[in-house]
Formats: sequence, structure tokens, C-alpha cells
Amino acid sequence: MLSEKSARTVRATLPAVGGAIGEITPRFYDRLFAAHPALLRDLFNRGNQANGAQRQALGAAIVAFATATVSNPDVRPDAMLTRIAHKHASLGITPGQYRIVHQHLFEAIAEVLGDSLTAEAAAAWDEVYWLLANALIAIENRLYDSTGVLLGDTWRDYRVTGRHAETADVATFTVEPADGAPLPPARPGQFVSVQVQLTDGARQIRQYSLCGRGQFAVKRAGEVSGHLHDRVRPGDTLRVSAPFGDVTLDDGCGPLLLASAGIGCTPMTGMLAHLAAVGSPRRIIAVHADRSQATHAFRANLEQLTRKLDDACAHVFYECPDGDWPPDRIGLADLSGIAIAADTTAYLCGPLPFMRAVRTQLLERGVGAADIHYEVFGPDLWLA
Repeated sequence: MLSEKSARTVRATLPAVGGAIGEITPRFYDRLFAAHPALLRDLFNRGNQANGAQRQALGAAIVAFATATVSNPDVRPDAMLTRIAHKHASLGITPGQYRIVHQHLFEAIAEVLGDSLTAEAAAAWDEVYWLLANALIAIENRLYDSTGVLLGDTWRDYRVTGRHAETADVATFTVEPADGAPLPPARPGQFVSVQVQLTDGARQIRQYSLCGRGQFAVKRAGEVSGHLHDRVRPGDTLRVSAPFGDVTLDDGCGPLLLASAGIGCTPMTGMLAHLAAVGSPRRIIAVHADRSQATHAFRANLEQLTRKLDDACAHVFYECPDGDWPPDRIGLADLSGIAIAADTTAYLCGPLPFMRAVRTQLLERGVGAADIHYEVFGPDLWLA
């Protein structure tokens, strides 16, 4: 909790900082990478830096945390913190890195705000930063403990034992620990980080949802996914993290909705596989939206897994279907013709416009906001 004095100062300066955050974050990253070029080469996603997505997500997180802290001082925004902490833990982030970020972030703030940043305001925002950083450090430490790895030591060598083409641009990789140890436990919906060495020597990292035991799917969409598609075959070795991720299948018995679009089907496939393996009696509705049958990864899995479950059904929407397709299932996903109970727990994964549209429809149907969970691939731009 912020001190009373700092809370007043942050509340008063929040409009100025929020208004300048779009200028602050680029300068922060420029300073950070100038001083520590290895961070851009071997830790941060170069693609998200180039397109500005990471800067936008960082700015949104800072402003959202500060707003929540002064608006509801007795309630910590644990949902946001936990999501960030899982991403950090999958990258092996350690407490010392927060001091590096602090230095360059506050230099950028001072540079942008200039004389309008008083000593009192700087001290108040310093308090905000360390409240955020220490909360994340505590959560990340617990995550490392719960996964049985030393602080930040999440990486292991994995051998690729299989590769399967799901579509023309989606491939599933099956891996196992190279040292013969068993696969670490994972919850349905979690992801792993995968590190590859690119041709320029950079060791870039991306997260991929687990779609089965020791399996993750990769859509060709950037330099790391392109490397995996073009160069990685069975017998090769990859650096893979322990499984992390806070959007995981609950242990309840109420109805479920699994809604996905495009490659967002990967965590849903893992959840469905788990539900089928345990013979779940829950009412399960799977909704998927895609371009066509040819681009729909795990299409056969969706059909097979829903058939295995006693009370499950699938509703698939295609924008440009190949051949005959039900007219009410052509176009974007639309839940209006699907019976969804108000006590449903929903999991969403796909492009942000898709998830926002589905969430709006669910809220209109009486599904509680707290029961709607979403997974974002890449920087979380929902707040932004």
C-alpha cells in the first residue's frame, strides 16, 4: 500500500504521467538497450520491440497498476500481477533485473517530464515502482519454488522427438528432457518458453501454449517461429522452460466454454485433451473461428475430443469455408444461437477483437466477469 502522502501525489500527477507514458516507454527501452544490448539480443522479443507492442503493454501496465493502487488502496491487482509474473518466470527473470529497469525507467521519466517532475512526485512514483516490483518478485519467487527450480534457473535442454504439420503454417513439436528426466507437471492451458539461436547469434525467446503432454504448436509468424519451422527437426535440441501460465482449467464441475480463433486453439486443445482423458462429465461448449478448414489447426482433434466427452459440443465458424457449410456458421464467431448458462466458466484465446467481442456477448448473457478468463499471445495489450 502506498503511503498517504505518495498516494495523494500519484493521484495528482497520474494524468501527466499517463499522458506522457507513450513517450516515456520508448526512451526507457532505448536507454536500457544502449546500456545492456544483450537484453535485446537474448531476452526481449525483437519483433515486439520493432512494432511497439512491448512499449505499449509496459505503459499500460504501469498506468493500470498506479490507477488501481490509488483507486482501491486496500485491494492489490493480483490478476494483472500474476499474469506478468508467469511471463517473467518463464523467461527466468531475477530480482536484480528490476534495479536495472528502475534506473533506466526513471531516467526516461525525468527526461520526458523535465522540471514538471518535482522531487516529491519522483519519490511518489519511485514508491509505486517498488510496490509493483516487489509484488512481482514475491510472486515469481513462489512460482520458482512451486516448479522446483532455483531462482531464475528455468531452462533445460529438450530433445525434439516428433514434428507434425497441422496446417501449411502450423506445426506441432513433441519434446522430452534431454537428460531422460520425466516431463515436469503442467496444468491444462499453460505455456512454455522456447529459446533458439538465430543465424545472427541472437538467442531469442517465444512462448508457446502446450497442446498436449510435452507438445506445443507453432504458427509461422516471425523470426523464431520461422526458425523452428525451417530448421528444427526430430533429434534436435531446444532450450525449453518449465511450464507457466495463470490461465488454467479450473477444478470445478460447472459448465465450460472454450472459445478460440486462429492459433488460439492451442491451449483449448490442451484443455479438451485433459477433459477427455479424465472423462469429465461437465457441460462443455467449444467455439472456434477460423479463415477456412485449411487454416484450422487441430480440426480433427476438436471433433475427436468432443465426441469422447459425454456432454460436449463444438461450434465452428469459417469466414471463407471450403464447400458447403451451415449458413449460420459463416463469418465471425457469434454466440447468439448457442445456449450458454449464466454459471458458465469461459476461457478465451485469440486476437483481441475476437476476445473482446466474445466477452461482451458473454456478459450480455449473464456470465460473470470474474468467470471469463483470457490468454493473450505476446504482450498483453488488453489494458492498452
